[in-house]
Amino acid sequence: MKVKFDKYQGAGNDFIIIDNRESIVAGITKEQVQQMCDRRFGIGADGLMLLNQKEGFDFEMIYFNADGIEGSMCGNGGRCITQFASTLGIKKNEYLFSAIDGVHKSEINFDKEIKLQMSNVKNIDFSLDHYVLNTGSPHYIKFVKGIADYDVVTEGRKIRNSKEFAKKGINVNFVEILSDDKIFVRTYERGVEDETLSCGTGVTASAIVAAHNDNGFNRVEVKTKGGNLSVEFDKKDDTEFVNIWLCGPAVFVYSGEIELK
Repeated sequence: MKVKFDKYQGAGNDFIIIDNRESIVAGITKEQVQQMCDRRFGIGADGLMLLNQKEGFDFEMIYFNADGIEGSMCGNGGRCITQFASTLGIKKNEYLFSAIDGVHKSEINFDKEIKLQMSNVKNIDFSLDHYVLNTGSPHYIKFVKGIADYDVVTEGRKIRNSKEFAKKGINVNFVEILSDDKIFVRTYERGVEDETLSCGTGVTASAIVAAHNDNGFNRVEVKTKGGNLSVEFDKKDDTEFVNIWLCGPAVFVYSGEIELK
């Protein structure tokens, strides 16, 4: 079966996206997702998304990690699928779509920046030298120095496969404070089982933990290996954050067609 696809990237986080409004790949398998995401024998991507029809919404986003397993929310993926929807002719000032963690809003501004509203955060766990919170996906946050030379893969893999997190997995973010309102984030992602050039939900989680205002509006600029993002949110107290928006580019790479086994 031949399937048409588009490839997009958001700050280096790359995705295969398929227009599945006519259910052309309704029965897509784990092995087929792995085939497409394979960087040597397939297209190559951090994940794959299906854009589906869903009553009451502009579209539904179904996300698969590169390992072929349906994943939790992907922030950069949500921004990329918004741009894809616009390219398909779904033109809106504000989009409303469904994802695995609930309902999301997104916008495309005049500078072609995509803004995605993330799920509210109502709990943050702190233990010794790290934080754990969920921004649509679970994240472990650890502050470090000398992040450019930090061994993210080795240290991230240790934490992700530790006794506490091995069964369900967790995304591991290493964060360096660059200034009051700017951080550098590097992420080891479960499902990819490697460092990715950026991670939207990880950037969001890191920015929340690094809030510079005690309460009220915060905007944190985030540097990643794949590019720059920003996160805006309102801090209600040390554990509750609302009106969270992930902002940044979503760039078309190319279109193609692949024969699925």
